[in-house]
Amino acid sequence: MEIKSEIKFGTDGWRGVMAREFTFDNVRRVGQAVAEWIKAQPGPRPPVVIGYDRRFASETFAAELAKVLAANQLKVTVASEPLPTPAITLLTQKLKAVGLVVTASHNPPSHNGIKIKLQGRPAGEAVTQAVEALIDRAHPARVGGDPVGSKSYMKDYVAYLRSRTNPDKFMKDVKRPVVVDYLHGASGGIMRELIPKNRLIEIRAESDPLFGGVNPEPIEENLAALKKAVVDNKALLGIATDGDGDRVAIIDDQGRYLTPCQVFPIVLEYLISNRGVKGKIVQAVSMGYLSARIAKAHGLAFEELPVGFKHVSERLAKGDAAIAGEESGGYAWKGGLAERDGLITGLLMLEICARTKKTPSELWKMISQKYGDSHFKRTDFRIHRPAVDKAAFTAKIQKRLPKKILNTAIKQVLDLDGVKIILEDDHWVLMRPSGTEPLIRTYAESDKPERTQALLDQAQRWTNAQL
Repeated sequence: MEIKSEIKFGTDGWRGVMAREFTFDNVRRVGQAVAEWIKAQPGPRPPVVIGYDRRFASETFAAELAKVLAANQLKVTVASEPLPTPAITLLTQKLKAVGLVVTASHNPPSHNGIKIKLQGRPAGEAVTQAVEALIDRAHPARVGGDPVGSKSYMKDYVAYLRSRTNPDKFMKDVKRPVVVDYLHGASGGIMRELIPKNRLIEIRAESDPLFGGVNPEPIEENLAALKKAVVDNKALLGIATDGDGDRVAIIDDQGRYLTPCQVFPIVLEYLISNRGVKGKIVQAVSMGYLSARIAKAHGLAFEELPVGFKHVSERLAKGDAAIAGEESGGYAWKGGLAERDGLITGLLMLEICARTKKTPSELWKMISQKYGDSHFKRTDFRIHRPAVDKAAFTAKIQKRLPKKILNTAIKQVLDLDGVKIILEDDHWVLMRPSGTEPLIRTYAESDKPERTQALLDQAQRWTNAQL
């Protein structure tokens, strides 16, 4: 008898190693569970739109997923080319559809996965938990049924990108080159439709299922080629997007990586002061202190939420937030989808530079002088035991906390997602056990790099003492 592997949806979808967890059988199981969930909802059955990234066999897995859904008498259309995940999210709003994306986002090329999108945003926990429950009940997947449609949606997506930032106007004020690094992901080549050829330099734009030997994750260690291209071409900035195009990283005009705790404050200050965006600011608990300072300076409410863009996107969708950000490079603001989009944020950074007539390094200098400096770092370390129960780990750490850390009193302890310890000077450290791997994720931020490292070292000592 075949032993079926457990399928769990994490912070943004289900992922697994191809030919081990991510198999045709398991893809069919997920497809059937989604079909059962759709059919159980009241009202007319929505159509289903399926997208896929550039990974090995993603298009084939998408076709198999479509067959199962079509066999359940659902109207299914598969994108005719790889698309960034936000393009499918757009279609869920435009077509009132359920969106499925075959992608493992920034994970290694050995992985693949499935994301669920609804009503212009990521599916919430209530939906993913309901789908998981249907998978666990092992409904047999059925193959066959009505023909599956195929359509190109690239023009729809490019039109949406243009509507959110209007590059046709602000690019006239951009006099230096812009370098875009697609990391061989699904966004490859799209900026050609939005940035004039005489200003655009693209790297890693072509399809490569092995991603050139680098994980398609826009973090500093993967962006040496982008840094070099920015410096060599005296570019205004560098933009990097991940494997499915919803995350972004920014390299400034001096070839330096800007952390999300630097990018988000730049975005916030501009949206509030120049675009007039008002309302609550929400961010993942793994983000930094400058956001709260900016919110306070402008008289705006501020709130931190658990890690995972689906949490902040729910607030945007409900109108309970105006601007949202997360540590992995995802940002969104009201007026569009409640979804992160790497290309839109990259275009917004260009708009900010054009409208303020400042380079990214000048923008960051302005922010740091006004609100304080930021040195953020994240470190994941493996533990020699199975995955840790997050609630139990959190309780143990909280019971054994000292009154001071690095000679600074503890101001607040948050247990939204792991343990975040905030000191009197706003410096902080967060410890989060992974729910699926034997990993502890640690994050810290302070105004000096050596102090940030000291906070991370302290977090690892605490963690080792509790495990």
